[in-house]
Amino acid sequence: MITKNRQYFKFCLYGFLKNLRFFDAFIILFLIEKGLSYTEIGSLYAIREIFINAFEIPSGIIADTYGRKNALLISLFLYIISFIVFYIGNDYWLFLIAFILYGTGDAFRSGTHKAMIMDYLLLNNWENQRINYYGHTRSWSQIGSAISSLIAGMIVFYSGTYQNIFLYSIIPYLFNLILISTYPKELNHSNKQKSKKGIKAMGLTIKSFATIIKHPNVLRLINTTSFHSAYLKAIKDYIQPVMVNVALVVPILFDVEVNKKNGIIIGVLYFFIYLGTSLASKLSGKIAANTNRNIPFVTLLLGFVFGTISGILFVNDLWVFSLIAFIGIYVVENIRKPILTGYIADNVPGEILATVISAQSLLKTIITVILALCLGALADIYGIGVSFIVLSLFLVLLLVIIRIYFSLFVNKD
Repeated sequence: MITKNRQYFKFCLYGFLKNLRFFDAFIILFLIEKGLSYTEIGSLYAIREIFINAFEIPSGIIADTYGRKNALLISLFLYIISFIVFYIGNDYWLFLIAFILYGTGDAFRSGTHKAMIMDYLLLNNWENQRINYYGHTRSWSQIGSAISSLIAGMIVFYSGTYQNIFLYSIIPYLFNLILISTYPKELNHSNKQKSKKGIKAMGLTIKSFATIIKHPNVLRLINTTSFHSAYLKAIKDYIQPVMVNVALVVPILFDVEVNKKNGIIIGVLYFFIYLGTSLASKLSGKIAANTNRNIPFVTLLLGFVFGTISGILFVNDLWVFSLIAFIGIYVVENIRKPILTGYIADNVPGEILATVISAQSLLKTIITVILALCLGALADIYGIGVSFIVLSLFLVLLLVIIRIYFSLFVNKD
């Protein structure tokens, strides 16, 4: 049972507003409409991840040292500027600037809000609620994504264009700026580091992080969590061409122009997908409590298998079944994330939690860069279906190799 007070609802509202990114459901289609190739799109995703990479650990250290609320406010401001650039953009180079701004904003956000939640539980002696609490707050993020998809679909349906969705995305982020400013001041800094100031605190954070990261259990968790999240982040928007093919065979709206029909059908499809991922996130605590299996490994393997199956079905023009398999990757991620976040929180001191989660995100961005570039190039040459198959099977092989390495070497330390 979790404790639901005013701050709990603030955490939930933050996630809900953060995921009202109306462009999410159409970003690939928007970029294709602007004349970009899959290789160019893959390079934009990779560059975004490189900038996340560049700012990832410094942003975590700054958040832990100088204030997590401040880091989140910087993040939201950078997001809003990126939305404006997307709205006015018409070529690769303006989109490059937008992706860089968005990636930098992501770096300041990733890990910071999770660390605030975990520190809040620590302050109130509610550590035993970690998985359930984070699972519930994350479920509201997924509800936000579901509502966002419906609203985005309606915007595209009535306007007939994808461009306006970036302008409307600014509104919820302005509300989130106000919300974060109302968070209690004790969440601005880690509980155990209030008396430390400036460079001294930053040095302590780096030293503590360097010590804890050597622990095999933490290293294994960071490695396991990063791979699936990077995999989903690299391929998730490629579900949109799958949805376009599904929309073509849906026997409704025959007299409506293609973009408008795609808008409403894709919006509805995403709505149900995110309702499912919201439920998966809520159930993660029960799944963790009721299974003795190696959840990190089993779910990681399962996600890659879903990707392989989706690619095979796509190649054979079985669009609906390919979409269902793709949805399986989303569901797996939202079962995994609260569980593994709780595992990390159990193994890491609260004062460096944002830094360690940022290290996890750092590894995720490195993997995402590689996967995004490979996926874009493969999709241009062989098509989306084949690129899913090749990438997913490669990751299954890599997962087996890493597992053997940990078994033979790391566990002996």
